[in-house]
Amino acid sequence: MGDDLPVGRRVAYWRARRNMSQQMFADRLGKSKSWVDKIERGVRRLDKWSVLQEVADALNVNPDHLLGDAAAAPPDRPADERAAEIGTLRAALTRHPGLLPSAVAQVEPCRYQARLDHAEAVYQHAEYPSLVRLLPDLLDGSHTREMPADLRVRVYRLTARIAVKLAATELAWLAADRGLAVATAADDPLLEAVAALPFGQALRAAGRPRSAFETTVVAAHRVTPLTDDPGTPDERSACAALLVQAALAAAEHSDPQTARDLLDDATRLTEPDGPERAAVDAARVTTTAALGDHRGAVDLHEALAARSVWRTLSIEHRAAYLLDVAGAYLAAGDAPGASRMLRDVDRIAAPEVRVRPAGRTMLAHVLAGSAFPDPYLVAVAEAAGVPGAW
Repeated sequence: MGDDLPVGRRVAYWRARRNMSQQMFADRLGKSKSWVDKIERGVRRLDKWSVLQEVADALNVNPDHLLGDAAAAPPDRPADERAAEIGTLRAALTRHPGLLPSAVAQVEPCRYQARLDHAEAVYQHAEYPSLVRLLPDLLDGSHTREMPADLRVRVYRLTARIAVKLAATELAWLAADRGLAVATAADDPLLEAVAALPFGQALRAAGRPRSAFETTVVAAHRVTPLTDDPGTPDERSACAALLVQAALAAAEHSDPQTARDLLDDATRLTEPDGPERAAVDAARVTTTAALGDHRGAVDLHEALAARSVWRTLSIEHRAAYLLDVAGAYLAAGDAPGASRMLRDVDRIAAPEVRVRPAGRTMLAHVLAGSAFPDPYLVAVAEAAGVPGAW
């Protein structure tokens, strides 16, 4: 949401974020629906501070958010609440399916799949706190014997990915290992590839890039062997994603030539204008930064950002990528550039910088490294409870 948006448009934005109709919002304020509509269209102005405060209270935002003077995101939840939700997820994941009583409530697979589809969409939109609340029931439901292997792999993969985001490394490893065990038992190379991807991510998060490299390379060659047969589109996509993970692991293990070769292989498996190619190009930026060439990474990013293809990435992927790019800007001595990247992250997917530990850390580093800290980011840090004296 741009800083130049009028107040009425900001009111409409926050009302929609709170899932309120104009009538519901009007009832909460004790006003008419027509009054709300005129405010949002700019026909009527919010020119009294007392009224602006009432509107802000009804929307649960700081009045400054409606004036465009602070970061546009809802107040963050307390850290102890987030920790309790992670504890609930941990409890669900550590209930081993093989030891559960046989009287576990049966879940119809088609209904379960619909719930899982929704949870995956929540992740792609970077609504991490909401996803953490959805996963325990999904994990419990996956334990029924009638649940297809592909759905079980998907819920373990999703659990591993959110655990990596939230720096719960041991949970990520456990979830990814469970998913890989289900996939290998099904004897389906494509399913194994899908399960191996989060396992590689979990190993990298645990500081084991060599193990991550070995796992992802082996899985990539199993799903699409080095033959003249190019494989199906799903197989090529899975192989490219695994090669990207292997390249990132190689970069973290200080093996630049292998990282570049793997990314070149992944490029050949992807279509020029598709999201898979955008993911490969974004990974090339990240690996360049991981190998210490921060200025080169910034140049590669600016070339990528000038193309429309990178916007084919999911909201989550774009935000996570820009968080990495912010680190490259900062390491290259461009604190204003790093600030711009973090502003974009917050606007695309606020939880990536306000909830995710890596994002909060990067926010603190960028503010501490700026001679004149960005007021927008200072407001974000204050809202998220990130400590520091800016």
